[in-house]
Amino acid sequence: MSEAYTAENLLDRRTPPERLATHYEIEQERERLLLAARLGRTGGEVLAVGCGWHPGRHLFPRPVWRLVATDLDAAKPAAAVARGEADEGFVGRAGALDGLPAASFDVVLYRLVLHHVVYAEPLGPCFREARRLLRPGGALVAIEPNLWHPVGLGLALANRLGAGTRVHGTPDDIPLSPRRLAAESRAAGLAPELYAVTYGWRRLPSSWQRRLARLDAAGSAPVARQLGHTLMLIARG
Repeated sequence: MSEAYTAENLLDRRTPPERLATHYEIEQERERLLLAARLGRTGGEVLAVGCGWHPGRHLFPRPVWRLVATDLDAAKPAAAVARGEADEGFVGRAGALDGLPAASFDVVLYRLVLHHVVYAEPLGPCFREARRLLRPGGALVAIEPNLWHPVGLGLALANRLGAGTRVHGTPDDIPLSPRRLAAESRAAGLAPELYAVTYGWRRLPSSWQRRLARLDAAGSAPVARQLGHTLMLIARG
């Protein structure tokens, strides 16, 4: 579970709601397109770890995907099931889901989760757990903010100066580098592929975000894929 979020942070005070709506629209569409092109599966069982309020149904729609949601906060998987965004939900901690049988999922999803986990503990258990839970040919999918993007560098600097909560609302947003995501995958016995989801930023005017979105199609190119604002990791067992 992430640290408590302070809504009165500097960036959100300066960000009109329509800019956030534009960002999420662009980001979610790009996530869907990337998975459709790169995952290599069109259905199966998904475990959304640290599901929060949005477990990823937009990526894994019914009826071809069955989505199981887990989170430390019991209210969140329960709400996801009630809204139809998950088919099943339970309380669980990333990296400590020992009660689940091995090879029981086609996809293990960490959507905007690992950069919170790394604030408090190593990432290795999460990656090893995903490897254990994946069926042959399955994939860990993670979507995370990128340390190598200017925004990620700015957030990391704010954290280092002890200003994370004042600047962006929480101290536990820790952007992850492509190198680290790939290294953690390999250490767990997974083969990583990395792609840029978006290059824009939610704080920019909506018109600027839409212009920058034209660059997102370059997110699969060898160098460009490591420089996005948000990264998608697909790590296969």
